[in-house]
Amino acid sequence: VTTATSVTFLNFMAFLLLLLIHLSKSLMLANDREGISGPLDPSLIQRTDVLLVSPWLAPIVWEGTFNRDILNAQYRQKNFVVGVATFAVKKYVRFIEGFLGSANKFFLSGHRVNFYLFTDHPEKVPSINLAPEKRLFIIPVQNYSRWQDISMNRMDIISNHIHSHWRYEVDYLYSMDIDVQMFEHIGVEIIDTLVGTISSWQYTKPRDSNSYERHPESRAAIPHGEGDFYYAASFYGGSVSEVYKLTTACFKGVTEDRANGIEAKWHEESHLNKYLLYHKPTRLLSPEYYWDEELIRPRIIRVKRLSSVRKDLQEVRF
Repeated sequence: VTTATSVTFLNFMAFLLLLLIHLSKSLMLANDREGISGPLDPSLIQRTDVLLVSPWLAPIVWEGTFNRDILNAQYRQKNFVVGVATFAVKKYVRFIEGFLGSANKFFLSGHRVNFYLFTDHPEKVPSINLAPEKRLFIIPVQNYSRWQDISMNRMDIISNHIHSHWRYEVDYLYSMDIDVQMFEHIGVEIIDTLVGTISSWQYTKPRDSNSYERHPESRAAIPHGEGDFYYAASFYGGSVSEVYKLTTACFKGVTEDRANGIEAKWHEESHLNKYLLYHKPTRLLSPEYYWDEELIRPRIIRVKRLSSVRKDLQEVRF
């Protein structure tokens, strides 16, 4: 666990770095080639209780570290379209209404969003009146006998649809679980080239206690002593080109493991963490952006923007 002293030192160094960026007139425009969110706003750095930048100087987004009004103004000038891919297969169709209802209200409000909903029961998708700037695309998909196979094949499906359609339709793409709900606004502060969400389970634990795949035979394996953050597969994304690279590489690892009779500890999430270890995210979302309801929320989580829905996993998966 990072000590309070080291957190304060890193945040101070981050402040100096970001102040220099501000003076060079590149504040909020550092990622202009791919996006608009840029680094954290030095005028808003008021937190000393959390880590604000990664060791490779990617911003970590927390409540109180960005100005959404400024970001919104820049975002509208770019006129980007964001895609959201989500899967509701078998009993998970029961979560569609809660997901879409909360996303319509809180996810990139006022901006153009395409929701791509994959389901084996298109007839069960409820009618929801979305905001004018949001569109829903229902895409039939087969189910699998095991929930693990549903999980691991999502990477392949996303990769294929980027190649065939989405690269022409959206600028940024995020993958989100269907069994979540949003409670506070999730805005353009999430936009960047490659974005990972720090797991609420792993954030405060020592690195070696993270749930990485450690068996060397797996393509998802991360050797002992390596690893930095543990990322949740429930919410990740970035530019369409980067998400294509990520999903293609992760499914290649899944396929090679299958050929060798191996299944990674946490399935696609294990492969996601292997990829993000060696292809560092340009922006990290704090656990505010995916909180597991099984956990007691600590004081550092000032806002719960998105969280899992309480459920009986044995009942919904089998």
